[in-house]
Amino acid sequence: MKAGERKKCFLKQRQVLIFFVLLGIAQAGSEPRHYSVAEEMDSGSFVANLLKDLGLEVDDLAARTPRVVSKGKKMPLHFDRQTGDLLLNEKLDREELCGPTEPCVLPFQMLLENPLKFFQAELRIRDINDHSPVFLDKEIILKISESITPGTTFLIERAQDLDVGRNSLQSYAVSPNSHFHLKLQDSSDGTILPQLVLDKALDREEQPEIRLTLTALDGGIPPRSGTALIRIEVLDINDNAPEFAKLHYEVHVLENSPIGSQVAIVSARDLDIGTYGEISYVLSQASEDIRKTFGINAKSGELLLTQELDFESIQTYTLNIQATDGGGLSGSCVVFVQVMDLNDNPPELTMSTLISEIPENLQETVIAVFSVSDPDSGDNGRMVCSIQDDLPFILKPSVENFYTLVTNTALDRETRSEYNISITVTDMGTPRLKTQHNITVLVSDVNDNAPAFTQTSYTLSVRENNSPALHIGTVRATDRDAGANAQVTYSLLPPLDPHVPLASLVSINPDNGHLFALRSLDYEALRAFEFRVGAADRGSPALSSQALVRVLVADDNDNAPFVLYPLQNASAPCTELVPRAAEAGYLVTKVVAVDGDSGQNAWLSYQLLKATEPGLFGVWAHNGEVRTARLLSERDAAKHRLLVLVKDNGEPPLSASVTLHVLLVDGFSQPYLPAPEAEAAAAAPAAPLTVYLVVALASVSSLFLFSVLVFVAVRLCRRGGAASVGRCSVPEGPFPGHLVDVSGTGTLSQSYQYEVCLTGGSGTSKFLKPIIPNFLTQDEERVSEANPSFRNSFEFS
Repeated sequence: MKAGERKKCFLKQRQVLIFFVLLGIAQAGSEPRHYSVAEEMDSGSFVANLLKDLGLEVDDLAARTPRVVSKGKKMPLHFDRQTGDLLLNEKLDREELCGPTEPCVLPFQMLLENPLKFFQAELRIRDINDHSPVFLDKEIILKISESITPGTTFLIERAQDLDVGRNSLQSYAVSPNSHFHLKLQDSSDGTILPQLVLDKALDREEQPEIRLTLTALDGGIPPRSGTALIRIEVLDINDNAPEFAKLHYEVHVLENSPIGSQVAIVSARDLDIGTYGEISYVLSQASEDIRKTFGINAKSGELLLTQELDFESIQTYTLNIQATDGGGLSGSCVVFVQVMDLNDNPPELTMSTLISEIPENLQETVIAVFSVSDPDSGDNGRMVCSIQDDLPFILKPSVENFYTLVTNTALDRETRSEYNISITVTDMGTPRLKTQHNITVLVSDVNDNAPAFTQTSYTLSVRENNSPALHIGTVRATDRDAGANAQVTYSLLPPLDPHVPLASLVSINPDNGHLFALRSLDYEALRAFEFRVGAADRGSPALSSQALVRVLVADDNDNAPFVLYPLQNASAPCTELVPRAAEAGYLVTKVVAVDGDSGQNAWLSYQLLKATEPGLFGVWAHNGEVRTARLLSERDAAKHRLLVLVKDNGEPPLSASVTLHVLLVDGFSQPYLPAPEAEAAAAAPAAPLTVYLVVALASVSSLFLFSVLVFVAVRLCRRGGAASVGRCSVPEGPFPGHLVDVSGTGTLSQSYQYEVCLTGGSGTSKFLKPIIPNFLTQDEERVSEANPSFRNSFEFS
């Protein structure tokens, strides 16, 4: 091919491509115009004049270059550019172009150039009756036994007509005869089916073959027809049709039976021989499901399973089995197949409502609503629903296999806050299948528990003289609730005794219950006190409880012994008189002391620290009695000074000392000698005025003292006591109560009485002296009488 020709070919291809692109654009916006022509018209036949449709004049046609184009097949149309007429290029065969489709429409386009413009158009081809009905089989053979009874219907093949509408096949006709008439039946697709109906019984000996002409007519004008020959062969009489042993079979098949297993065997027999006695079995009037599920052996009548059975889908099958012999006679039976259910489906549980958290203390609360189902049947479909026995829940059945799960009793979160419930659904089949559904129920807290103290009462001990803000103990309360309902706040409640200043004694930490002493405590002032502590939670409403707290103040050795006798703050010391004739163990006096502490801190002991003449006097360590340690002699000094130490048993021990003045006299009638301090004072030189004042005061005092001595002497003489010598008398009335202690440890004993001794002169003083007949206790008196040496057995220190 030359280069110029290749270039021309390329340009033509490009023009065609551009043309079809422009053609598609034009088609998008134009409405098609409709034209019609009958099929089989000769080539060059007039279709339509397009000048008006195109909006052109005859003079403009040549310049616009009109053309007829189409997509796909070549369009059998020609446009006359001189007249504007649209003509046929060739004959049109509607059946070839459209087949049975009606209407038959061919789309095409008109193209105008300079400028470019498209017009959509459609050509409808009208059908003409150009085809006659045709039988595909020109000879139809029917073999009919002479035993066929009148009224039997025989279906024959229908004819076909390529035309459509009224020109298509409309009816059939059969040639007149005495044995058959034609019956037309409408089919589901709208066609007409011809059937021969036997009017008279056949007799092969009389007429072994019957020929009939079947004519098919269409509806065209004039009508067209087609014929076929029906050749009926009359068969020899087959007067015995197959008969089944049973007309009704009932079989039961398990749904898990394998494919290919035998379902049943049907049996029919024919008394004829030869071909008439040969029986074949088929499934008659079987649905698609039956054909897929079952098959039958045509020779043996064995019914086989070709697909697995499913009871839940189909429970029963009804099979019609037809047995046909060689003569065309047939018999039928019905096989009723019952699919036996197997327990192959576990129960199903569908939860409708579920509440996963409920408050405690509520009864008859619905937790869940659910339904159960089992597609099996019988016992395989009967279900039992249960939960664990140890749970406070019960299942209540409702309608249509619905159940509700409700609380049996009020729940207690403090006992158990979470429940895992297993709902078990079990069928009654064999083997039993079950389904479990697990749910979790949380119990939310309600403020139903008041705080509880670990003890109903607390006893705390704190030593006196403590530092302020000292932690003395802790009270603790717990609350079994949760969250804010379990947050405990502590507080002090009003005191039981309104006289106890509780607010100034203790305080409590509201968060942890720590108790603190607000100030230093004094055992001697307050030995114990009680108060109540409250614990309240933060629930709504708040709950509370209380406990009793008893605080015991422990004693500390913070008080030294205090000497009651002899008095140390007197203007003049008290002098004890001891006769020189006193025996060993003579009671000189008794040091009386007390201690404000308690316990061992108040246990007092006495000790002689210093004496003018050691070994002459001794002190009883337990009661403070001062006694002579030996017999007195003339060589002993008349005046003695004793220093006695009084000490408690505390840790560390505290002590006090007392000075005793003892004067040895020959008898109680001896004049009283002044104390050494008085002598020293008398010996000291005094100023003249002082001397006068002293002399005047001494005169008055002497007169007063003399009067008192006379009075005391008279009283003593009346009592007749030889030992009193008219100088001492027992004081009337008791000692002050705060100085009396009957414990016998370092205090005055009930077994002693003391006299008040008054002396005159410038050394006048007041002192106590024990009355000798009572210085022994009853036990000591008994011992002294039994053992005269008892007095010498005292231990002195």
